[in-house]
Amino acid sequence: EAIPVVIDSKEDVFSKTKDIDFALLALHGKFGEDGTIQAVLQTLGIPYSGCDTLSSALCMDKDLTKTILKAHGIRTAPWLMVTSLEEIDYKAIEEMGYPVVIKPNSGGSSVATFIVKEASEVYEAVSEGLKWDKEIMIEKYIKGDEITCPVMDGEIFPTLAIKPKSSFFDYTAKYTDGATDEFIVELEEELQKEVDFMTLECFKALKCSVYARVDFIISEGIPYLLEINTLPGMTKNSLF
Repeated sequence: EAIPVVIDSKEDVFSKTKDIDFALLALHGKFGEDGTIQAVLQTLGIPYSGCDTLSSALCMDKDLTKTILKAHGIRTAPWLMVTSLEEIDYKAIEEMGYPVVIKPNSGGSSVATFIVKEASEVYEAVSEGLKWDKEIMIEKYIKGDEITCPVMDGEIFPTLAIKPKSSFFDYTAKYTDGATDEFIVELEEELQKEVDFMTLECFKALKCSVYARVDFIISEGIPYLLEINTLPGMTKNSLF
């Protein structure tokens, strides 16, 4: 018997979940996807769907995700972190090369994410990002085709190509009917092997379990890890 449980506050978790046998999580962003609710449910002894507290927290923190995966030899775009406007290092960004992507470190659904093409745009993008998060990632923009690789219990599902009709896969493209073309794609054999290998390495390195979705950019035949979603979207427009 399925019962919808709407969580509007942390108190709701305690008051609304005490009689359920299992929680099918369909939450995004902070609290829902970052390990917090997973820890609460674990404490209450309620089993739940998706990754555990540790991997949820790791994958929500893009800086930690990239740091761990880089140590495992997974290719990912160069990046740097700032926690205030005063920390912006324009010289380091210049050395990395424009354009760059500026986004909240622990954000979701591409909220407050900007593709910045010149130094004059950096301050405003970081300023907007700091309204959503205390850490901002400045990452080298890799131009290419976005793909995503769903994994269930260590088994790779077919690779999906993402073709947003806007400039990039932003919030509108993710949740609006007809805003994005999404379709199964078969990559060239060697590239598909590399993508599949990287997908499973990411899943294992970040200690994911049950299911997750690994996002890549393919640039000139080379895959770059973007991020890992531990609670992939479950709307009719969602990829998984």
